[in-house]
Amino acid sequence: MNNMQKIFLIVFLLIGAQINAQDDIDLEFFLRDSQVLDITSDGSNIWFATNGNGIYKFSPKRNQWTHYSTAQGNLQHDFFYCIAANDDFVWAGSIDGLFILEKNRESWTKRKFSLGGQLANWIRSLAFDKYENVLWIGRFKYLTKLDLNSKKFTDYDLTVRGNEKTNTIKFIRVDGDSVVWFGSEAGLHKYDKSENLNNNGAITFYDNRYNYFNGVGEQVSISSLLCERENVWIGLDEFITAERPEFNVGGLFRYNRKNDWLKIDDTKGLPANGVYDLERTGNYIWASLYQFGKTTKETFGRGLVLINRLTNQIIPIRDERIPRTIYSIFFDGTNLWLGSESGLIKVNFFNKLAQWKSEVKK
Repeated sequence: MNNMQKIFLIVFLLIGAQINAQDDIDLEFFLRDSQVLDITSDGSNIWFATNGNGIYKFSPKRNQWTHYSTAQGNLQHDFFYCIAANDDFVWAGSIDGLFILEKNRESWTKRKFSLGGQLANWIRSLAFDKYENVLWIGRFKYLTKLDLNSKKFTDYDLTVRGNEKTNTIKFIRVDGDSVVWFGSEAGLHKYDKSENLNNNGAITFYDNRYNYFNGVGEQVSISSLLCERENVWIGLDEFITAERPEFNVGGLFRYNRKNDWLKIDDTKGLPANGVYDLERTGNYIWASLYQFGKTTKETFGRGLVLINRLTNQIIPIRDERIPRTIYSIFFDGTNLWLGSESGLIKVNFFNKLAQWKSEVKK
């Protein structure tokens, strides 16, 4: 049985039942008391960006951790929002610019951007495009492309209809060899890579006009996006107040790449409407959720759910050991990594498989 077949069998066993706490061997805990905001892989190592404790690297083959931080004296910053990597570089986005690790020199440098002022140096999303050898950089103001072949940075203004929030980039996803998605605070940009980004027609923009996103809310703020061949899963931010109860209503959308928008929210069984992150294993979508308090104006973690991408069945994950606030989810092909408000959790699917098998036989 190959790894993917094992994953299919595992999630099949979950149908019709909620996940309850199992033996400690199923979950491993790392980076205690760290806020782990983003996770990526370079193909060999797994990289973790934290809010206050720098950058961590884990080598599965060596079972070895490496820590980059001001305390270690090997990095000049500790607060990071996002991370991306390839064979030669690691890029980490901070509130003070882009940090770049050259692996062969084991040294970090920092790049700052002049266009847009200080807020434009808040890097909120990074995505490496292996097809074009390009790094996409989502900034609080403007989008930037780093061409690794020419080592050239190019800035782009994605403002639509004078709304500056459409140029505030929150999430980037490379979708195969032909499309890149740029999620903003006020809509979603779809870029056709066969065109120059500055050309008319290179970008299709989706907000709540023309019944995109079923016309929900005053605007749509994109928090996460997951691509499969037939559909795109889009997670939204929730931000509502007593004065503006329809501002950002949140929810999760399944878009069939034509004009069919299926909304999944608390009326369909989600514990909350704010989406932190999305990941896929086999026929299941993992979603980490939060609720926005109208009065407190704070976010409250509401844990994890599994969504059957074929039937849309929602399965809550219930395990008291897992924090309710999960900022990032990453599947490395063997294990699922959860970046939480209070550390990092590795979910060992193979151990759980043995446990679930024995329970099913009882």
